[in-house]
Amino acid sequence: MDNIKVISLGGSIIAPDKVDTDFIKKFHNEITRYLDKDPNRKLIFVTGGGGPARQYQRAYREISADADSDLQDWIGIMATRLNAQLIKGIFGKLCENPVVTDPTKPGSFDGRIMVAAGWKPGWSTDFDAVVLAECFGGDTVINLSNVSKVYSADPNTDPDAVALDRMSWDELKALVGDKWVPGKNVPFDPVATAKAAELKLTVITAAGRDIDNLSKLLEGAEFTGTIIGPE
Repeated sequence: MDNIKVISLGGSIIAPDKVDTDFIKKFHNEITRYLDKDPNRKLIFVTGGGGPARQYQRAYREISADADSDLQDWIGIMATRLNAQLIKGIFGKLCENPVVTDPTKPGSFDGRIMVAAGWKPGWSTDFDAVVLAECFGGDTVINLSNVSKVYSADPNTDPDAVALDRMSWDELKALVGDKWVPGKNVPFDPVATAKAAELKLTVITAAGRDIDNLSKLLEGAEFTGTIIGPE
């Protein structure tokens, strides 16, 4: 479909520790402004788990003598669904369909906004966003998180790490590896990276809290972020 943008909305900006109502109000205002400018525009949001996912997963690991990877993933998935219901709720009638929990069967897209959440163990919300882009004919996924750009290495451990304006899929694969680990903190999850590369999608990573930058990104103006795509 034309005029559809897929946005992976990181849980770290919805609820870094608790729900960030100030940010969500600003986000809501920007998104409604964007949609009001063209009645044909549609958006798909895929919500991450954020602080609640990490807190409950950590509690499970601390309490359980033999923590199960799938159960840990399910805990994170439930947090993504809680965030998804919140985002669906604030957009009211703009989001007519139920929250999508299986990106391979999203159903009809009747409103202006579709909201999706975690699917099943082994698959992150980044992967869900890629699958939904494929399903609806999108060629770009906008990945909004708490970082403005992807770095060449982890800047917390490598003083030589530099922010990148562009990356190839091979470069990102070398950075994130090829195995999904629940709660793993990477710019884009390894399984989603492989799928996006296969589809020759473009992924744009940008700071989700920067509303002015988000406006530029949505409108096709010059923005701050990292563009990841085919060579």
